[in-house]
Amino acid sequence: MILARCITLALACATLPALAGDWNAHIRYRHEAVDDDAFTRDARADTARLRLGWSHAFAHGFSAGADLEAIAELGDDFNSGANGRTAYPAVPDARAFELNQAWLRWAGERGDAVLGRLRLVFDNQRFIGNSGWRQNEQTFDAVAFDFTAREGVTLRYAWLGRVHRPAGDNARDPLARERRLDTHLANASWAGTAGTLVGYGYWLDDRDVASASTRTLGLRWTRQTPAAGTGFGWSLETARQRPHADNPRDVDAAYFLVEPTLTLHGLTWKLGWEQLGGDGVNAFQTPLATLHAFNGWADKFVVTPVDGLDDRYAAVSGKLGRGRLQDKLAWTIAWHDFHADHGGADYGREWDASLAFPLPKGLSGLVKLADYQSDGFARDTRKLWLQVEWSH
Repeated sequence: MILARCITLALACATLPALAGDWNAHIRYRHEAVDDDAFTRDARADTARLRLGWSHAFAHGFSAGADLEAIAELGDDFNSGANGRTAYPAVPDARAFELNQAWLRWAGERGDAVLGRLRLVFDNQRFIGNSGWRQNEQTFDAVAFDFTAREGVTLRYAWLGRVHRPAGDNARDPLARERRLDTHLANASWAGTAGTLVGYGYWLDDRDVASASTRTLGLRWTRQTPAAGTGFGWSLETARQRPHADNPRDVDAAYFLVEPTLTLHGLTWKLGWEQLGGDGVNAFQTPLATLHAFNGWADKFVVTPVDGLDDRYAAVSGKLGRGRLQDKLAWTIAWHDFHADHGGADYGREWDASLAFPLPKGLSGLVKLADYQSDGFARDTRKLWLQVEWSH
């Protein structure tokens, strides 16, 4: 009933007169079940999100836009970070009504500039992302520039003044709501026949948590599977993280990623080795990343342990279906083996699986599973997600 009312409201907004600008709407309902052996109670979270967006081009090259985000908690058998239900495992999708984005943009032939509260995504979101999996999106008060120097060469720069974190404005921990920043992001990419090469420097100055301030310099080389849909691809990356601004910690941590892929007969096979260095005191951190996408969907490593993290994984994905559903059912299966970088301790293993599928009336569905088996780090955890989305 609540989902139906949200769809009705979204349709009403999307059909406002054309002179009001362009409107869009997105609705997502999710059931998330968490069985974490660290808790005597299991979490059962039902949440719904409505996002309404507007944009308008009002002069040559200039446009403006905004979107609002409303999140409802349908029940309280989980710890949202805002409801005080700490006897349950965390499902950080707290109720909210927030301004998600508001921006002013200028776009020219070779670049653009945008100012406001922004959704920012850099490369694969390992360092800068919008945490789109959570109901409350991560956005930034920022100014950003993109410039195409010549064909295949793109330069990006952004200054961040604040991050609005996925926990939302109602989180009980004020540091989980937002952080004041004075952060500079520089990213340069070159795309050619040998793939895409990216060099980056991220100077994160966290004005609320000085120990989170770091300078990260890195290099990333990727090659996608050929357009024919068969062949090899890869992602190779290395980075070094050191203290920045007023950070009192002596951070000197390395990062690397080796991820070859093979697409053959409609299946994509992936092997990966990702390492975030640690020395027993400090470790390589990526606090502005889309964290759920990395190191297992059970989210046991959203903060890198002080001994670092060594994640060796394998995954296969493809599509299936017959008739009208031909190639419309997208599935993924992945396996992770986690160890400490420093000392080599065994952290555990994890299986992940997902199936995405279309539904009638423009809806889309998702079933997703995560099963983390601890070997001394955290506790055994199993998660199940059932999700329905609609966009207009």
